[in-house]
Amino acid sequence: MTADELQRLLDAKTKPVGSLGRLEAIAVRAGAVLGASSSPWRASLTIFAGDHGIAVEGVSAFPQEVTGQMVANFLADGAAANVIAAALGIPVTIVDCGVRHPPANADKLVDLRRGPGTANSAREPAMSRDDAEGAIEAGRAYGAALECEIACFGEMGIANTSAATLLAHKLSGLPVKKLVGRGTGLDDARLKRKLAVLGQAAGRTGALSPIDALAEVGGFEIGTMAGAMIGAAGAGRLVLVDGFIATAAAALARAIEPGCAQAMLHAHRSAEHGHGALLEWLGAEPLLDLDMRLGEGTGALLAVSIVRAALSLFGMASFAEAGVSGETAPER
Repeated sequence: MTADELQRLLDAKTKPVGSLGRLEAIAVRAGAVLGASSSPWRASLTIFAGDHGIAVEGVSAFPQEVTGQMVANFLADGAAANVIAAALGIPVTIVDCGVRHPPANADKLVDLRRGPGTANSAREPAMSRDDAEGAIEAGRAYGAALECEIACFGEMGIANTSAATLLAHKLSGLPVKKLVGRGTGLDDARLKRKLAVLGQAAGRTGALSPIDALAEVGGFEIGTMAGAMIGAAGAGRLVLVDGFIATAAAALARAIEPGCAQAMLHAHRSAEHGHGALLEWLGAEPLLDLDMRLGEGTGALLAVSIVRAALSLFGMASFAEAGVSGETAPER
């Protein structure tokens, strides 16, 4: 159904026209992807993990070993994303896209590795073009095969705010200074260092195609997530985009396959400095603003309940069905 047809359905329900505000707009946007049904839509969360060679330049407050340690924590259901997902009844899958120090006990870890992390993009390409294309294609197949209707994607990787900043800069043309943030909690001195390093990395190359931008400055997990967004959208799933890093992946997905944007809803506005600028460039209006900046898909998870509630509106009785006196909206 078209957006106008979906809106007319809502306008005929037992409520004043437009009285549920943005919830109606969310219902129309999600309904255009999933259909006008109040079915209990299944959701899933996938966390893509990978390491970044640029971490050696001191752009993160944590060492690279933390990526593998957090992957182990995800597998043990101990992270924020795990407990929020459990509260909402949403299954979680962890994908190794290129963790430098993967955990020893990783039976439940999905292996889409492109290598033990990227190279240092401040000095050389982060990955080969073949690896960039391979990450996108592996993600595309993964997203297409998901067993859910609402796909939430998160990430984990020390220095991945640096990769996301650089990729967003190359895709959008926004200045690095407008996109760079504190990531895992840098102090002022280390933030200044991060800005200098990212300026060096950005200056290595000029304008780039989307795939070449991923190869030069991106991350394995960001590329795989972008592919998963394309694959999920192509399979008729609604994609809930998380914070800054996921939005950089969404920008890449849209640059590669513009039509996938119709299947995306942006879950929240991250407190990470560059997210607002990137959302504005994309013309995206997020559902939530809770001052969060963790990543892991936590914002996308919280948006699932809003989307489900919005879609439930299609199950309301119409004025005619309920025998309630009222006027439907005029023809549009």
